[in-house]
Amino acid sequence: MKNLKFLQILLALMIMVSCSDQEPIIEYVTVTETVVETITETVEVETNQYSDSTLEGNITSNLTLDASKMWLLKGRVSVVAGVTLTIPAGTIIKASAGTGADASTLIIARGAKIEANGTEEAPIVMTSISDNIEIGGTYPVNGPSLSVESRGLWGGLIILGNAPASFSGDVSELQIEGIPTSDLNGLYGGIDSSDSSGSIQYFSIRHGGAEIGEGNEINGLTLGGVGSETIINHIEVIANVDDGIEFFGGSVNASNLSVWGQGDDAIDIDQGYSGTIDGVLVILTSASDHGLEIDGPEGSLEGRFTLKNATIVGSTYNCAALGVDGEMADFRKGATGDIQNVLFQNFAGGKDIELDAAADSASYTSSKLTFSNIDILYPSDLDANVCSNIESINQIFDDKTDPVQSSFESDATSFAEIVSEKKEGNGIDESKLSWTFYARYK
Repeated sequence: MKNLKFLQILLALMIMVSCSDQEPIIEYVTVTETVVETITETVEVETNQYSDSTLEGNITSNLTLDASKMWLLKGRVSVVAGVTLTIPAGTIIKASAGTGADASTLIIARGAKIEANGTEEAPIVMTSISDNIEIGGTYPVNGPSLSVESRGLWGGLIILGNAPASFSGDVSELQIEGIPTSDLNGLYGGIDSSDSSGSIQYFSIRHGGAEIGEGNEINGLTLGGVGSETIINHIEVIANVDDGIEFFGGSVNASNLSVWGQGDDAIDIDQGYSGTIDGVLVILTSASDHGLEIDGPEGSLEGRFTLKNATIVGSTYNCAALGVDGEMADFRKGATGDIQNVLFQNFAGGKDIELDAAADSASYTSSKLTFSNIDILYPSDLDANVCSNIESINQIFDDKTDPVQSSFESDATSFAEIVSEKKEGNGIDESKLSWTFYARYK
């Protein structure tokens, strides 16, 4: 700084000398010294909230979660045989993102148990890590960060048991779809129809169905060979890429189920499932396929289920179907079961309840597949007029064989009718689902 001032004085003298024959010119140079001050700000890094609440790998000893913590499901997690996982009411489990064989998925292996008993006031929630749901099940003032269109962000919940299922070749066990065959925790099936895998009640599964291979996704809730001593009621599945709830054989009963905005079928039945499903609400969106997809046995064990008190809501706007699929119900591969007290509403013209092939015509003719008290509530246009492109009863109930091999279509008027509003005792009592995300945020 001293050298700089010396040079400035010297320059001024030189100017004065060079101008000696003229009036002296004095120039004032102001030097401003800029001081740059560096401020170091210390930022505290938030402690990882999942440091002591992460579920990863195999769970090999009894474990009870703490509902006061947020839990992270990381990768494929299996509760192995002989072990019980207890999830208290109000617990929130968020699953890390990912696809492929290691997509975040919770498996209750054959011989293991889950005790997950939420309540109407404090349901248990399994969702994506992208969900802004908070401990206690609440949301910020700006509401949920994910909608019914947010699908495939993690895997799903898989419960496997020792109950019989109808397998091709009459094998006694099979690997559940979605889990690599190298993981033996994916096996299901056996001979104990009264097997217990525990209990799940008031349980919401959201934004799952990650793809593990081309065209192969995980269901929201998968039940493989689950026995009748297992308790399953008040279950909600929202925005799953594949099926909402799928029953692979087994004899478990389930009640008060809700599926909203799945990408494939809402309720899917396979491999000789023989339990009772009592109380179902299905709400299709433009992404959805069938409300019901019912497949028959694959082996000699037939099985026979009952599905009753269901409301299946189609995706229609101003009389036009949204999306490309969205059928009411499809019965395939020799389906066997009893369908009772079901309301189909808001389905556009061309959507049907069909017997897929000759095997299903035969099931119906032999009374192995029956229908009773089925109601159809036509959609309305924007002016509240009943849509004009809807079809008659015998067109909605469709035997796809050619030539037709059953009296399904002509019999339809004896077990189904067109209604102008929901009748008392038909469909589900929706008040039983007031706890769901659908009821609160639709």
